[in-house]
Amino acid sequence: MKGAIFDLDGTLLDSMPIWEKAGELFLAGIGKKAEPNLSTMLFSMSMKEGAVFLKERYDLIMDADEIIAGVNHTIEEQYRRQILLKDGAASFLKKMHQAGIAMVVATACDRCVLEEALVRLQIMQYFETIFTCTEVGASKKSPHIYLKAAEYLGALPKDIWVFEDALYAIETAKKAGFKTIGVGDSSNKKDKEKILHISDFYIESFFEVLTLPAIIKAKNG
Repeated sequence: MKGAIFDLDGTLLDSMPIWEKAGELFLAGIGKKAEPNLSTMLFSMSMKEGAVFLKERYDLIMDADEIIAGVNHTIEEQYRRQILLKDGAASFLKKMHQAGIAMVVATACDRCVLEEALVRLQIMQYFETIFTCTEVGASKKSPHIYLKAAEYLGALPKDIWVFEDALYAIETAKKAGFKTIGVGDSSNKKDKEKILHISDFYIESFFEVLTLPAIIKAKNG
């Protein structure tokens, strides 16, 4: 392993319940009623894609940047004060850091929302840099964010592990040649069997991989 790429929401952070309601709460704040399956439609979109979708779907007079700012404002207080790490995540990141493995973040969340949470949760120091879908200009339906991260890490995809909870993101990383670790979350239970099938390794908790040999063993089959 020459590097690791970590998703945040649903992977390191126990934050997916907030995102499942973010679009609905934003629309409610401007007097619009969200349709019941809105969170499903927004799930695989970047912030920019989601903003364009909301603008067109709900005939909003705001531009995309204003919508993004509104959604971020809706959730940022919870990131600032409430969101917690997934079980074992802090200990695992510390072990990886101590082993000298370079780590970066690749997330659909915007930088202005996440950075304060990572500092509060005392894990910011483990990451060399952060890549966001907004800044790279593509959602995780495209491998662009992972390839940018690999370029930064100076390693080939086959030597980098990607930690993700979302099936579509795992599929993207896998097709791009990365090794993948699927992370169980309340939001991906319906996709668990597919995630188990496609991932190189699957965990319900980071307590399962607190020793690096577990990952090495998984890598070598």
